[in-house]
Amino acid sequence: MNVRRLIPTTAVAGAVVLGLTALSACSTSDSADGGNGDKLKVTASFYPMQFLAEKIGGEHVAVTSLTKPGVEPHDLELTPRQIGSISESDYVLYLKGIQPAVDDAIKQSGVRNTVDAATLTTLENHGSEVSGHDHGHEGEEHAEEHGHEGGEAHEEHSEGDGHNHGEEGGADPHIWLDPVKYAEVAKGVGKSLEQADPDHAADYKKNTDALVAELGELNTAYETGLKNPSTRTFITTHSAFGYLAERYGLTQQGIAGIDPEAEPSPARIQEIHTIAEKEKATTVFFETLASDKTAKTLAKDTGLKTGVLDPLEGITEKSQGADYIEVMESNLAALQKALGAK
Repeated sequence: MNVRRLIPTTAVAGAVVLGLTALSACSTSDSADGGNGDKLKVTASFYPMQFLAEKIGGEHVAVTSLTKPGVEPHDLELTPRQIGSISESDYVLYLKGIQPAVDDAIKQSGVRNTVDAATLTTLENHGSEVSGHDHGHEGEEHAEEHGHEGGEAHEEHSEGDGHNHGEEGGADPHIWLDPVKYAEVAKGVGKSLEQADPDHAADYKKNTDALVAELGELNTAYETGLKNPSTRTFITTHSAFGYLAERYGLTQQGIAGIDPEAEPSPARIQEIHTIAEKEKATTVFFETLASDKTAKTLAKDTGLKTGVLDPLEGITEKSQGADYIEVMESNLAALQKALGAK
């Protein structure tokens, strides 16, 4: 990978202050005084990418997220200043198919160190119903089979392979909600940061190993916590949890599709009624960044409870936790309660 080195001048530091921190200045590694001239300027497309960049980059990166806390990332529209900040970045981490505006801006940015997280693991097609029993459980061997160097695209993931948020049978992009797949992505991000900034390669590797271990513990907690549920079916307004369901032998029943803004058809709502009764589902889950109107209406009609299952597309004051790990732990507790898991 070509290396684009930083020039630690006052002008560059000033550009960071004016161009980047005016965006969503939600990086803990972003220094308030703008003295980021010696750090790798990283642009992350939305929270799951920001979390990886911050955890792995540590003190050597200044991370800016294009998606402000509380903004639904799928609908993001970039300002000219944000588009300019992408071009000024030394490293861009995004997930193709989630945010079309970001995909287009990155393609035109000319930044050499751009990493598409979708190329660091395998994507699958998930409809409104996803069952772990149908697909089987894929273990850690994925990390070996599909770990790619430096964010270079795997040949399976060509331009037209359907990272289009589930439309027309396309691939489901919500890979971060499976801790095992997220760990695969983390390994790829770590390797790409080592190549982009070799002076700090040892620290990136150390941070990557620590994060992968933490995600491994999270995976174990899910495996243990969801081992003996009373029911394996959960209902959600946003079909973001296909990979999670598949990993832990659950069945996700989405009221709508993978797009959180899609309106469910009357036929689908009636179908959910029937499924809830048959599978003894107890809870309709909604998320923090979208309306809970559909979930509450369905719950009222069926006598079900409502609960929050966070797809972790952004952290706000309403989030059940301060970061990815804490919110995933809250999601596990919510699933255990809804599924009757001990």
